[in-house]
Amino acid sequence: MAEGRIVKALSGFYYVQSGDKIYSCKGRGVFRNRKITPLVGDFVQFEESNPGEGYIMEIEKRTNELVRPPIANINQAIIVSSAVSPDFSTLLLNRFLVLIESKDIEPLIFITKIDLISDEKREEMENYRQLFEKIGYSVELLSSKQPDNIPELEHYFAGKVSVFAGQSGVGKSSLLNVLKPSLLLKTAEISKSLGRGKHTTRHVELMEINGGLVADTPGFSILEFSEIEAEELTDCFPEMRAIKENCKFRGCMHHKEPKCAVKEAVENEEIPRFRYEHYLSFLEEIQDRKPRY
Repeated sequence: MAEGRIVKALSGFYYVQSGDKIYSCKGRGVFRNRKITPLVGDFVQFEESNPGEGYIMEIEKRTNELVRPPIANINQAIIVSSAVSPDFSTLLLNRFLVLIESKDIEPLIFITKIDLISDEKREEMENYRQLFEKIGYSVELLSSKQPDNIPELEHYFAGKVSVFAGQSGVGKSSLLNVLKPSLLLKTAEISKSLGRGKHTTRHVELMEINGGLVADTPGFSILEFSEIEAEELTDCFPEMRAIKENCKFRGCMHHKEPKCAVKEAVENEEIPRFRYEHYLSFLEEIQDRKPRY
């Protein structure tokens, strides 16, 4: 059987790249019976039925996968936040970071629309950049309207499969258009009444950009922690993960326990307080989640 990778899924068809050719494939019924859905990014084995067409016979084991957007075998997730329109939200950014960390995918942070903010707001964004870089994340402040600084991003993509993630309207498609103008991806203005962008990306597709593969994806509408357990949450915060062994109690949840290294680090301003407060909010959300049966 031939081997390849799914680079696009649309209307029940899976477009598999094998060598320099793309094959339009359908999934076998056995996948439905096993409740398996082929995903963009999957490495598959397929049989060609007609020239350029075929059936997916096997799906190789995945290193990771996301549900929203539906994609597998990702090296890194580029979380795109905007400085304004919609306004920058540390809470939303931290939700994205936790979800990406829980999948053992490397997160990068791109903050867009820097050209639209005041000098005071720019200083605030610079402070956030320093805070997140201290944690260990790569952070870039960008403007798709001022593309002179965009070429500096090329090294992030070479040899990797990247997924762009972020709420609608933050400028994911605009940024991809700057990185590769031939894409001509649709962009939309922000709705003034809703304060968010319209969904301009309707499907997941891997595209070749700067020596790597990049997925433009539909905007996220729901960011739930349905697959994260309470005891796993600490490991989704790198600055807490690094010192959790210093807590007095094994399995410390860094909430009401005494002699907690994380709480001590917050008091000493070694961990940003807003990050800790978001951790507590996420912890409560997970603990209040209805059990699955």
